[in-house]
Amino acid sequence: MYFLLLSSLLLLASVQVNANALDLSAMDKTAQSFSNIKTIQIAYKGELVWSKAYNKADINAVTNIKSASKSLMSAIVGIAIERGVVDGVDQSVASLLSDQLPANPDPRLSDITIGHLLSMQAGLERTSGRYYGRWVASDNWVQAVLSRPFVDDVGGDMQYSTGNTHLLSAIIMYQTGENTYQLANKWLQGSGIRIQSWEIDPQGIPMGGNQVGMTPASLLAFGELYRRGGVTAKGRRLLSEKWIAESWEPKTQSRFHRGLYGYGWFIQNFEGVQGYYGWGYGGQMIYVFPELDLTVAITSDEFLPSGKTGYRDSLHEMVGQDIIPAIQSVM
Repeated sequence: MYFLLLSSLLLLASVQVNANALDLSAMDKTAQSFSNIKTIQIAYKGELVWSKAYNKADINAVTNIKSASKSLMSAIVGIAIERGVVDGVDQSVASLLSDQLPANPDPRLSDITIGHLLSMQAGLERTSGRYYGRWVASDNWVQAVLSRPFVDDVGGDMQYSTGNTHLLSAIIMYQTGENTYQLANKWLQGSGIRIQSWEIDPQGIPMGGNQVGMTPASLLAFGELYRRGGVTAKGRRLLSEKWIAESWEPKTQSRFHRGLYGYGWFIQNFEGVQGYYGWGYGGQMIYVFPELDLTVAITSDEFLPSGKTGYRDSLHEMVGQDIIPAIQSVM
């Protein structure tokens, strides 16, 4: 018993010494060059080693994490499968939303599964990008998604669409009879993850995949849940390791930036280290590097684009060139 206690204390001391030896000054200098960055929080081996606001932002302010909430929606689906709310990724979407189908539905709607929605391979015309405004102006967002024409085969190329994840939110809500927003906070209780706000559609369904308000600390906690393999800091399992592995397995690839995509997560190699990230408009980022025991949460101005401007890629470079080497130097 004494030996085990001593070993634990020595390990804790080692983590503390390593954290204190971290030199993140290069990252800090890079971050200060970005006019639209708001906050950076970094956890290493479960310890918060960096927490700073930039450009007069508030480190504790609730931020709209935009499409980074697609990763969150994936987690909710994973928990729903574990709890038997839905059967699994192969379950037909049409069977779960039968009363929302258009008149004379395209028979291919019956081929779309929960997995196809998660990997953005439903084949339906997108509701993101230039199609987004018309979609959210509709009277029924669920029906509007299911009425979209097919632009590809089911299971074909990636058609990145917030409508896909909105269907997932609707399915969870219909199957449980509970608001997805409240259900998510209940299921994730004890993890440090807390959803503060979530926009709803005209039928009161929380918008799957966008318009979710979280603090930077909560976003970091979400990444940490995945980094720890689905358990809380106190060891309570909320998400299965199997689901995380499935979510991080490449299913398709974005045609916009060639990023690999699983179930709500992008997959990319950063300076030789395998990483997984959620990305929201403007530069709302959650990065997870399991082999480094590293999680990085970044929030940015939600009204400025990050893809076409190159800002997202600049954040990737900062993570790969400034943060990862600093962590590796103390491992």
